[in-house]
Amino acid sequence: MRNPLSDDIYLRRTKPVRPDIRAEYFRDQTKIIHSYPFRRLKHKAQVFYAPDNDHICTRMEHVLHVASIAATVCRGLNLSGADWALDTDLAYAIGLGHDLGHAPFGHEGEKELAAKLGTPKAFMHEINSYRVVEHLANHGQGLNLTYAVKDGIICHNGEDFTQNQIKPATAPNDLENIRDRAYLPCTYEGCIVRLADRVAYLGRDIEDAITAGFLTKADLPRRVTEELGDSNTDIIGTLISDLVANSGRGETVGFSLEKHQLIGELTRFNYERIYHNPRLVVYRRHIRTVIHTLFDYFTDLFAKHGADFTAYTALDFEVDRNFGHYVEKLRCVYETEGYPARSIITDYIAGMTDSFALDCMRQISLPVPLHFPRGAPQEGGY
Repeated sequence: MRNPLSDDIYLRRTKPVRPDIRAEYFRDQTKIIHSYPFRRLKHKAQVFYAPDNDHICTRMEHVLHVASIAATVCRGLNLSGADWALDTDLAYAIGLGHDLGHAPFGHEGEKELAAKLGTPKAFMHEINSYRVVEHLANHGQGLNLTYAVKDGIICHNGEDFTQNQIKPATAPNDLENIRDRAYLPCTYEGCIVRLADRVAYLGRDIEDAITAGFLTKADLPRRVTEELGDSNTDIIGTLISDLVANSGRGETVGFSLEKHQLIGELTRFNYERIYHNPRLVVYRRHIRTVIHTLFDYFTDLFAKHGADFTAYTALDFEVDRNFGHYVEKLRCVYETEGYPARSIITDYIAGMTDSFALDCMRQISLPVPLHFPRGAPQEGGY
């Protein structure tokens, strides 16, 4: 199967670039991995917040898993003997970039940002990922990625388990005006990333939950372990093989009905035993406090000083000066938009790592110790 649109559309960039030795989608991969938003993913949670264990999955590891799984599926379909012409570099680039706009503290941070903005859909990481790569990254210049990669990023929606067999949109998506999750990517590679996202986190979250003592392998649903396996490696391998074997019989990509049902069963298990585990629920209350407190604090700070960078440099707290530096650095974006306070503060908080958000919270919540000058001791006393 071939993608419905022309390469002229898929390879289009916002600004022209001079060709070099790299293929265009591989070039996008390098743009992403050298960007600051990508670097920060190593300190953003996947499921477990601010872990003190180096082997617990972070958001960076997750995007690498998604990228490699999507590229493997594309390669498998190309080798399947059917009429596939998929670009593994495109799939890998979309996978690398799909979560660049994720808030700190995983989906809980996303939910609390949306709640602070007023509605459950006021902040969606897919749409924010597009905003990051197109407008905010590279000091407000954007990464200038190809249309196909940006389309796959904003339409990835890996949390939708109701859809199985999907195919690309047949007309270009208007990326600047997407405001919800109702859109499908306009490439097969983008559709495959949507499916790879599910494959990537199901088994990996179970591994981390076992490490955290939330469950054991014996707790897993028997039908799931018999059909998918009881390890992340087995689950990934089984689902990739199924996806390759069951895609392309028509014009869609997707899992077999049996495996799709097992994915649903395993997802429900993960929600019950991992994501809604009482130990994580306790953390959620703290996350709500952090996100809401930071949002209110920066709202008040911006109301006082606005876009006056010099005003921030004179402030005592590092957290205040850092925010002022951010507003100044993104001047080219926010000046054009009219300095919308809610957007600026949402962008700033969404870009934070878990650890940076917690450090900001400490700075604004705890008193700064007084520092006395060193010198000769005063007379008096004993």
